[in-house]
Amino acid sequence: MARTRSLAGPLVRTAAIGATVASLALGALAATTLLDVGGDDRQIVAAGQDGVTVAEPQHQGVSTVPTGAVAAPAPLAPEAVVTPGRNPPLMAIGASSEMVRELQVRLGHLDYFGATVTGYFGNVTKAAVSSYQEANGAQVTGELYPDLWAVLQSETPTPTDEELYPPPPEVEPPVVDPGTLDARCMTGRALCVDKSDSALRWVVNGRVVMEMDARFGSSEFPTREGQFNVYWKSRDHVSSLYESEMPYAMFFSGGQAVHYSGDFAAVGYDGASHGCVNIRDRDGIAWLFDQVNVGDRVVVY
Repeated sequence: MARTRSLAGPLVRTAAIGATVASLALGALAATTLLDVGGDDRQIVAAGQDGVTVAEPQHQGVSTVPTGAVAAPAPLAPEAVVTPGRNPPLMAIGASSEMVRELQVRLGHLDYFGATVTGYFGNVTKAAVSSYQEANGAQVTGELYPDLWAVLQSETPTPTDEELYPPPPEVEPPVVDPGTLDARCMTGRALCVDKSDSALRWVVNGRVVMEMDARFGSSEFPTREGQFNVYWKSRDHVSSLYESEMPYAMFFSGGQAVHYSGDFAAVGYDGASHGCVNIRDRDGIAWLFDQVNVGDRVVVY
């Protein structure tokens, strides 16, 4: 997108000093005179033949400007909307709120965000914010500050309820012979992983709510079979062992989890996982992630 804008940050302060110290009447200076050097207020604490000694409150120290020397101009601060570190961001990674939902919808209107609206500020949302910051000439931090939030609100329409709370993705009604479901899937809430059909089914009280293609581990790293429970969910998980992305991960047995796989989406069944249950329908797994609770049953057979 070829939309660019340069935003002058109200919190950025610059200063340059070009005065010659030797031209000062040192004897007439009082001990409390203030100099603005490099943007920081400094108090003169001594004046002598070697120069002017000034205290630097922000650095807890002193420095001497030699007599006859010219103070070097301070470098100009980069143009930015905010100064990260001085002001807390309005929204940042890890946040979960209605405001994040609105952010995702508004970024979607400008084609920066194309994932499912969830209200959670993860890596996908951070990348979208970074792109928007870059396009607007703001410092790229991946965090949203009030200045740029106001700009985004001014150039996008107010989100509708349907945009803020999108309906579940449309899927073909599953055609499942009840006899093919494991008996352990017929009660309560269960993620039923059928390795013979290469399918994952979300079953609630014996009714198949959703069915998606699934891929499993190779013979070297087989997907464990049996009955388990979801013990941890991680929306933007990255494997610490393989350094690969595992979005919408729902862990059920050690390091094995049900999660979205970009590789499965790209190459299909030509590849395999390291034991996890791979899903290639990103919208589908994103919706399912929000339905499944920690403690729900997982049956792999």
